[in-house]
Amino acid sequence: MNKILDVKNLEVSFDTYAGEVQSVRGVSFDLYEGETIAIVGESGCGKSVTSKAIMRLNPEPPARFKGGEIIFDGEDIVKKSEKEMTKIRGKKISMIFQDPMTSLNPTMTIGKQIVEGLKKHQDISDEEAKKRAIEMLKLVQIPNPEKRFEEYPHQFSGGMRQRAMIAVALVCNPKLLIADEPTTALDVTIQAQILDVMKDLQKKINTSIIMITHDLGVVADIAQRIMVMYGGKIVEKGTVNDIFYKSRHPYTWGLLKSVPRLDIDKEDERLASIEGTPPDLFAPPKGCPFADRCEHAMKICREQMPPMFDIKEGHESACWLNHPDAPKVEAPINKPQRDITKEKGGTRD
Repeated sequence: MNKILDVKNLEVSFDTYAGEVQSVRGVSFDLYEGETIAIVGESGCGKSVTSKAIMRLNPEPPARFKGGEIIFDGEDIVKKSEKEMTKIRGKKISMIFQDPMTSLNPTMTIGKQIVEGLKKHQDISDEEAKKRAIEMLKLVQIPNPEKRFEEYPHQFSGGMRQRAMIAVALVCNPKLLIADEPTTALDVTIQAQILDVMKDLQKKINTSIIMITHDLGVVADIAQRIMVMYGGKIVEKGTVNDIFYKSRHPYTWGLLKSVPRLDIDKEDERLASIEGTPPDLFAPPKGCPFADRCEHAMKICREQMPPMFDIKEGHESACWLNHPDAPKVEAPINKPQRDITKEKGGTRD
């Protein structure tokens, strides 16, 4: 597979009246053609800022690139001018935003909003653009697409609006789709439908996807690899099987323990929460950002940032517990509600 995105040591800060907020601190990851990766973590960990940086959607100022590269399709996005970015957004990189009701224009019909991006990036007639837009509405499984083409966002349900947002994002067949928590405000039945739509469209147009979410259930369904973010950094990365079955970071363990499970019979079993609050990114800690909330924290955790330790090929964890001289800590058993390895045709080993 061809690598279409390579983020190298990305640093993004926000200059505010109170000082510098170091939102993204040395984030690195890559993405291949036709692949889906997920970036997960609590609110405020930097995942949305990272995704918007790829499209240069963080307002500059107050946002500021402090360092790093975003290599997309062989070119560094960071060095692009705003005029150059307008030719990339929507055509090569598209984004599905978290709340479709505030992302869609309430004064324009759904059809017009789909056609708008199509006409901007492609030299086609109004008739052909309308035809393509209606085909897109069919692909995202909106019934009566010819009628819906002429309707406004307020006439759509929440799930239908999200499908319309997917149609807007994918109408130009972009190489990269960024989905920023696209199922957060939807019930679980609609969530499953939206994920199925995204997976079907990905197969048809071979688009690569970055899924931003805090819901590990969503991750198990759609992604091949997972990046766990905390305190503006990636603290663990690996395949879905690595993260669910062989995770090696206490923060990942905490996220997994907070997922509701149907395979537990104990009446007294409760959902676990991660005690404490995320670090203040006005003054990030010099050591591990999770140290103050970690029950396994050692002296070195507060004094020095852990490097990324190689657990195995493709699986890395930034935790001092992975050092050969560290105390041996047994990871909690974190089993998802269903065996994702069987669904993906793999094995746990």
